Parts: sequence; C-alpha cells; structure tokens
Amino acid sequence: MKVLLADEYGFCFGVERAVEMVEDALAEGDTVRTLGPLIHNDQEMERLGRSGVSTINAPVQIQRGQTAVIRAHGVTPEVQRELEEKASKVVDATCPFVTRVQKLAARAAEQDRHVIVVGNPDHPEMIGVKGYAPDHAFVISDETEVAKLPRLRQPLVVSQTTIKAKTFFDTAEAVKSKTDDEVQIVNTICSATRDRQEAARALAGEVDVFYIIGGRHSSNSRKLLMVCEEQCPKSFLIETEEEIDAADLAGAETVGVTAGASTPDWLIKKVIAHIEEIGKKQ
Repeated sequence: MKVLLADEYGFCFGVERAVEMVEDALAEGDTVRTLGPLIHNDQEMERLGRSGVSTINAPVQIQRGQTAVIRAHGVTPEVQRELEEKASKVVDATCPFVTRVQKLAARAAEQDRHVIVVGNPDHPEMIGVKGYAPDHAFVISDETEVAKLPRLRQPLVVSQTTIKAKTFFDTAEAVKSKTDDEVQIVNTICSATRDRQEAARALAGEVDVFYIIGGRHSSNSRKLLMVCEEQCPKSFLIETEEEIDAADLAGAETVGVTAGASTPDWLIKKVIAHIEEIGKKQ
C-alpha cells in the first residue's frame, strides 16, 4: 500500500506565525493566555498547554502581569481595546489575510457602503470582521441567503478566508440582484486555503482512500473533506491516528493524506506512520 501526501498540507503561514509568536512570548518568560484556542487543533493546543499556555474565554479573565494573545482568527476592535486595558502586554497573532478582510470592511463602512461577508456567521473570524463594520456588514453563508438582504448601497463582497471558492463567487454574483450600484468583489480567500484544496482535489482522484487530518471544528479542514469526497467517496476527516479504522483500508492500494491549516507536522507524521503500519499487516 502506497501513502501519498498532497503537495500542499498542514500549517499555513498565519497559523505558523501565531504559534511562533506564542513560543517567543514563552521564551521571554511571559505568562501567556490566549483569548479562545490559538488555532483549531486540540492536539497542538495540548502541546502548548504543557508549555504553560492557557486559554481564557473573555477579556475580563486576563490579569495584570499576564500576556494576552489574540488568536489567528482575530477579534473585534472593542475586544482588542479591552485586552489592552487589562493585560500587561498584548500579542496580536491575527493572520495577515484576516487583517486584510478587517481593513477592507472598515474602509467600506467609513464610506457608508454595505459589506457582504460570505462565511459562517458564528465563526470567530467572521465575528471579528463584522466588528470592524458593525452597522454596515452582513455575514451570509451562501447565495441562498442573499434574498433576505435589504437593498444595498455600493456593496463590497468579501469572504471568510477558508471557504470554498465556488461558494464565494456564486454568492457574489447573486448579490448583484440586491443593488442598482456597481458591486465590488474582492476575493479574500487565503491562498493557502486555495492551494490545499486544489492539491487535495488533484490527489483525491488517484487514491482509493483519503484521510484529512484536522479538527472537526476547523472550517478549512471540513472544506478539504468536501473537496476530497467529490473525487474519492472513501474520504475521512480524522483528528488523530487512533481514529483510523483498519477495515476502511482493506484492499486499498493507494492512500491519500492531507491536513488542515492548523495541523502540525508532528501529528501528520504519526498518522502516516500508522497507515503504513496497517498496510504492512494486510
């Protein structure tokens, strides 16, 4: 049995940057508290926890003498101000791709334009972005929700950084029915997200079984699963090697592997080693 790894997988730039910023703070002796999980990977968060990193759920929980970390998904301006008032130091680990969406939304709001953000309204990234244009932004999941929008003023359409490209463009096209003005469409899907999806799609058509390693609450990992299922029906989203059912690999000659943007290399290696071990026994 051959195990084939997708050309693009694992930590994206934003996640790697966030983890490095936390590790730098630890190296300086800081007491590090992240507002919400730094990244969407429980196993990596457990590793950081063993190094002294803990998670808080609200700014009120931070104390003087502690370092507050804004995770890769970003926060609203109000939350950032609260952290700056309470913590001794704030480390802003917001992914630069997310920061770009925040700035675009804020600029459009200043111009009294409507902002349509295509993404999951409950995702922390979307909550943060809406905070930059609270009275002007609408967060919708896909084109089916366009009908409930009001008439729009010079709308800007942007996206959550981890959604599928087709969902974004279909929704952006549908938004045109809600305005007489020109619609500005800015594709803010992270390049790493696009690259991972394209690499996964290319590999999925060549394998018998496909494993996507990532958190079940990770948006980009779930999107990778959807992409792989289009080409390989036996595609599975797993968090660790322990979730692999050897029966699913019976008779498989080739197995594909990819990983979400918050999945560390050490975990990917463990999964691949486990698959190879199962293959030796078959």
